[in-house]
Parts: sequence; structure tokens; C-alpha cells
Amino acid sequence: MKALLAVFSVAAVASAQPALTIYNQNFAVVRERVPLELKAGENAITFAGATAQVEPDSVVLRDPAGRVQLRILEQSYRADVMSQGLLLSLNEGRELDFIVRDQNNKEYPIRGKVIRSGYNPGGQSTTPIIEVDGKLRFSLPGEPLFPALAGDGILKPTLTWQLGAPQPAKFVAELGYITGGMSWQAAYNLVAPEKGDMLDIVGWVTVNNQSGKMFEQASVKLMAGNVNKMQPMEARSGAMRREMAVMAMADSAAVTEKAFDEFHLYSLGRAVTLRDRETKQVEFMRATGVTAPVVYVYDGGAMFGVFHGGMIRDPGYGTQGNKKVWVMREFKNSEANKLGLPLPKGRMRFYRRDDVDGRIEFTGENELDHTAKNELIRVKTGDAFDVVGERIRTDFQGQNRQDYAEEGFEIRIRNRKAEPVQVRVVEHLYRWTNWTILQKSADFTKKDAQTIEFEIPVKPDEERIVTYRVRYDWR
Repeated sequence: MKALLAVFSVAAVASAQPALTIYNQNFAVVRERVPLELKAGENAITFAGATAQVEPDSVVLRDPAGRVQLRILEQSYRADVMSQGLLLSLNEGRELDFIVRDQNNKEYPIRGKVIRSGYNPGGQSTTPIIEVDGKLRFSLPGEPLFPALAGDGILKPTLTWQLGAPQPAKFVAELGYITGGMSWQAAYNLVAPEKGDMLDIVGWVTVNNQSGKMFEQASVKLMAGNVNKMQPMEARSGAMRREMAVMAMADSAAVTEKAFDEFHLYSLGRAVTLRDRETKQVEFMRATGVTAPVVYVYDGGAMFGVFHGGMIRDPGYGTQGNKKVWVMREFKNSEANKLGLPLPKGRMRFYRRDDVDGRIEFTGENELDHTAKNELIRVKTGDAFDVVGERIRTDFQGQNRQDYAEEGFEIRIRNRKAEPVQVRVVEHLYRWTNWTILQKSADFTKKDAQTIEFEIPVKPDEERIVTYRVRYDWR
């Protein structure tokens, strides 16, 4: 018996609330409800509501209730949406009317033959060639007028299925697919008083929709973590207009979090409309009274700090040093410190409140990586103005020797502030793995196989000197 072919066109907007899971790697998983009414036999179904950056081979169409077993005989994805360039290419070798406007804005037609459209699907377009009155023009003489739209023309990227059904069925199917052009990131604003180590932290998630589709009243989840995702061979580009919408969420339960597989999943507590080319912000955490002391770190040999696995016998290596003392904020991501939740990676911006006028002033920023709860956070905010470091090598022994080398260093820390500071002096033992500290002016802590640290208190307007001597045995 000949199969009955039923054609059913699905509207671009699904009848139920769409659901999005957005990853901070510029892609998302989209799930939409699609009403289907199938006849027994073969059915042609079209869906023109996917994003412009859908990955066609990721599409899944199914009955979420499991009552209807869909047989997908064929699936197609068309992205050749109607455009002036495409229509010119379809009319190559034909004559068209072109509307020209004079200086008085009066319109009149010019007849021209399309010799070359200039349209190049998937590539860079070339200059069109139009023949007018027996002469060639390397431009359009006016606005082209085209015949009526062909029956197989599409206005939006379209998914088409050939579905087989053993019997008639009417149900709401779930359509799921991966799309590019959607991303999210976290941002943190940290405000401290003019003096002291306490911070107030407000965390925002910023969702960016550049997918080519608007999602109305979508249920949104945000996946935090580095999911392995193959990148497309060609990056999509193009100038895009951006719109900013800020949605402050006063309720602390507006965003919920849970561990999910090896990642963390954040769910927005209310439906959100994401327009195409829109950036939307949602507050997801707020903490007050976080203890985050300022830490001063002087790493005078930071430029030589990486041990490359081989002996470094060159006596000139490591003699230079910088004078910048880093200013860092350090705090524990724990419940005892008013935090204690997984923090997705994002930018941290630090502010201090001026006691004179109450205004906040920007004091630095840096990137935070994905941070689990109960982990220590240490973020550099800038370089100290009134705390200065100086590192020099005082001597070197063992030049051209094959058994050992010794060198001595002197580190000076000067505090020009009106209050005392504690400076963490970091030294890297970069020449070889087999080393011994022969002399030292202060106790140190061994942080790893190649790094030691001195904790040096410095009074106001005081200079402290740290010295040490290290021996490397080459054998």
C-alpha cells in the first residue's frame, strides 16, 4: 500500500516554555516542545524555529513520554535563507527591473541583465556585474525587484524531517540540539571600607545571546566547568549590536546551585526572556562581612621562577630583579567566612569606600578560576605604591665547575606607609633540584621543590634585609 505523505509545518515558536542549559564555552543545549500530528505512513515535518548557529548533527527529536516511537527516516538542515545576494544568484542570466531614485526621491525603473550576482555561499562575495543598455556595470544600478518567492524558498534556517509512523499520533515532542552563540560568565564586585580586611561581595552572571533567535520566558540553567567540546573549524564572525538588560534579584534563592557530574549547575529561579543580541545580568550570590586580608608579596625573581628540568650553570642567569611588591587579597571560600559555595570563574573587581564622601573607588581587578568551596582564594589587585622591594645577587662561586655552584642573595624591603606591613618574600631555586640553604637571616617555609618563602614584618618607614646562600650540587 502506498504510504500516505502528510505535511505538517511547525511554528517557529514552540507552544511550551523553552529550556536552555548555557555553558561558559560559547554554546548551549536548547530544548523546546513541538506539537506534532502524524498520519500513518510517512510525514514531512518542518521546523523554522532553530537558532542560526544550530549544530544539525546534534538534533534529537523524541516523545518525552515514550509512548510514540518516532522513526526518523531523513533529516535535513537548510540555512540558505532568502537574501538579495541569493535571489540575484537565482536570476543570473535573466533581466530584472532595478528601482533608481533621483535627487528629488522620485523612483523610476531601469532594466538590467544579471551577468554575475557576486553571491558566494559560505565565502566572501564578489562584485556583481549587471548589463544595462549593452554595457557592463560592476555594481547594482538600483534596488532590484524580484519575481514572487519560489515555493522552496525559506526565510529562516529550517530543519526538515521525514518521519515514519505506524499509526496516527498526536502529541508534543521534545526537540533538543546544541547551538553556538550563547555564553555566560560570572563577575564579582568586592567592596571594602577604607581601612580593614572585611569585604562585601555581590556576584552576577552575565548571559549573552548571539544565537540568532529570541527565547521567550525560557527556563535557564548555567553549567560551570570545563566541558570537553570540539570547536568548529571555522569561527563565526560578524558585527553585532549589543543590548544590556540588568535584572537585580533581591531574593537570595533566585539562583540555586548543585553538583552535577563533574561540574556545577546553576538554575535561575524564574523564567527569563533572552532576546537575540542581548546581554542580561542576574545576581546569583551576595555575602557581607567576608574576611579578606591584604597580602603583600615580593617575588623579585618571578621572571626566572619556572624550573625547566635542566641544570642552569650560566652565572649570569637570575641576576636581575624587579622592585614591584604585589598587593593581593586572600580569603577562604568557607561557610565560616560567610561564603562556602562553588564559585564559577569570572572577573573580580575590587573597590574601597572613601570615608570622606562615602563613594567607592576602583582599586584593581583580576580573574577568578572555578573555585570549589573551602578552597583558598588569592587574587592580585595591583602593585604597592609605598612598599618597595629590591633583590640583588651578592656573589657567585663555582663558575666553570662541574660539581657545584653557590650563590648569595640580598633582598631589601622598604615600607614607606604609616602603618606596619607583613611582606611575603618569595624566592625560586631555579638552577637545579638538588639544593641546600647554607645560610639564612630569617626562617623560611619550603612551599614546593623549587620555592621558599620568608614572612617579613616591616615597621613604618623601616627597611628590612633578608639574606640567604644556596648551594647546588650538580652530581
